[in-house]
Amino acid sequence: MNPYNIFSQSKLERVSDGITLPLLENCENAAHILILVWPQLGDFDSLEYAWWLQRESRKFSEEKLAIRAVGIGDRPSGTRFCEYTGFPSENLFVEPNAQLHHQLQLYSGLNFSLPGLSVSGKAWLNLMLMCAGLGSPGTLKEVFRGYRGDRQAPQLIEDDEIIQGTPLPAFKGSFFRLAGGSGFQRPFELATLRLRNMVEVLSNWNTYVPNPAYLTQRGGTFLFDNKGQLIYEHRDPGILGFAANMSQPLSFLSLLETDSLTSTSNNPV
Repeated sequence: MNPYNIFSQSKLERVSDGITLPLLENCENAAHILILVWPQLGDFDSLEYAWWLQRESRKFSEEKLAIRAVGIGDRPSGTRFCEYTGFPSENLFVEPNAQLHHQLQLYSGLNFSLPGLSVSGKAWLNLMLMCAGLGSPGTLKEVFRGYRGDRQAPQLIEDDEIIQGTPLPAFKGSFFRLAGGSGFQRPFELATLRLRNMVEVLSNWNTYVPNPAYLTQRGGTFLFDNKGQLIYEHRDPGILGFAANMSQPLSFLSLLETDSLTSTSNNPV
């Protein structure tokens, strides 16, 4: 299975205008291509991944890195997702039935069933079991990391940032200094961002998740050079497992510099 061939043959609906077109259109001039195959657009992983990308977006120009994302949902869910996360709608495509995920053989999640359960009921049951760590390695560890903090991760919320959209009254980011200081991920900091995401999704559930049958489906990350050679891939093993290094989810992009140096040395002027 060659992921690049699958992507190059994929035609999907673009959120910005509703047009179905090749996923890799207009990526030809970029030095590298990053393809993100996300779960449901209302999934913890999709929202958190988009947050990290927006945080680091200034570091990568379109000429250096073309980014395309595919999430399970429809155009209204994609539109809401982009409005909330700031992810560019022209770079987001939607897949209503996880067909691309199946072609790539990404983990579909736990598949436990009980007699008489509907498709939706089965998906909910398995999602709850995965949130408890069954068939979803690393999930509970990652949940706890969000509460206890992580000195290997950067500070996530600036002191002057106003935190809204949670069940708590609005408060300033400087509050987290009381929990342990600054310059790293403080206790409860990541958990607060996840709580805000959860409130957003639950408040707009039918928009974010038009079909709950794919609640357990996981995603993957694929980085290519401009010749279609795979430089890096990560296949999500479970919920909150969208990166090999969750403390620094985009650390794999350091490979861009290594690949550029290698290309230069192999093609001297």
